[in-house]
Amino acid sequence: MKRATGGSKRTVAIALGVNLVVAVAKGAVGVISGSGVLLSEAAHSVADTLNEGFLFIALQRSGRPADDQHPFGYGKERFFWSLLAAVGIFVAGAMFSFFEGYRTLSGSSGGETSFIGPYVVLGIAGGLEGTSWLRAVRQLRREARAQRHGIIEHIRISDDPTVKTVASEDSAALAGVLIAVSGVLLHQLTGNGLFEGIASLLIGVLLGGVAVALGRDNMGLLIGESAAPAVRQGLLAELRAFPEVDGVIDLLTMRIGTSQLLVAARLDFGRRLSSDEIELLSARIEQRIHQSFPQVQQIFLDPTAGSDQPARTRRAARESATNWAYPGPGYPPDSRAAG
Repeated sequence: MKRATGGSKRTVAIALGVNLVVAVAKGAVGVISGSGVLLSEAAHSVADTLNEGFLFIALQRSGRPADDQHPFGYGKERFFWSLLAAVGIFVAGAMFSFFEGYRTLSGSSGGETSFIGPYVVLGIAGGLEGTSWLRAVRQLRREARAQRHGIIEHIRISDDPTVKTVASEDSAALAGVLIAVSGVLLHQLTGNGLFEGIASLLIGVLLGGVAVALGRDNMGLLIGESAAPAVRQGLLAELRAFPEVDGVIDLLTMRIGTSQLLVAARLDFGRRLSSDEIELLSARIEQRIHQSFPQVQQIFLDPTAGSDQPARTRRAARESATNWAYPGPGYPPDSRAAG
């Protein structure tokens, strides 16, 4: 967990430094050259820089231990700050790009005085942002291999919003550079500055789409998503493996942070047990769950005597299992389900 967080911090720190340098360069050359699309890209990089700051705060604060006021820890802070980063992409990046595009198309912006500057700074920006993007993708690939997932599947189900946000921002940044270069090139070839306005609008649409996707993902995590179906089925299989457990009446899971899961289960025993037997059995169940699913941070068990539940209820609980084949205790935890 600490090693993964350290890798995420380095990835975020690299992205922050790159975006800060690129934002200053784009802004300066945009003002000097009068390029509207370059100013849009400068706003894009400023938004990314602020967002990396949010992500760094998320990594710092989410690692704090649990206390009396927050008994389940601060893991969800990572989701909160990542949600703010998604909002920042939309407000600071997309909205300014829309404004700059409208300003250019309405003829309010000045004409281009030089095309060399925009090409140079966009080329440098593409190289730097590509380096940051490669760093984020390499980390995602390592995580995906560790979980035995493809990288696309890992991005979809991962509950670590920091690296996912960096990879999404850098992907949008590279696409934005290509759009900006196309706008400048068409302006140079045709002498019509409207192409830069159109490019600015396209950058705004791109950033808006990325912001909405990241915001929706982080909102779900912040509200409290359950574990992935495969992990829930694995938990059911582990619980039903105990001969004393006649059925699982309820199984509730919730992500309480990155690679952190809360599990609450109501178990139906096939026979009455003494309080000492219940205590020993509960301890064995918790130990088994922790061994098979290290991401489970909190376990709450509610055992009930078998005679207290109708037989048909117990049968329904047993028959609710799917045909999913649980690989056994050696199954590596799903990173998205981990949290």
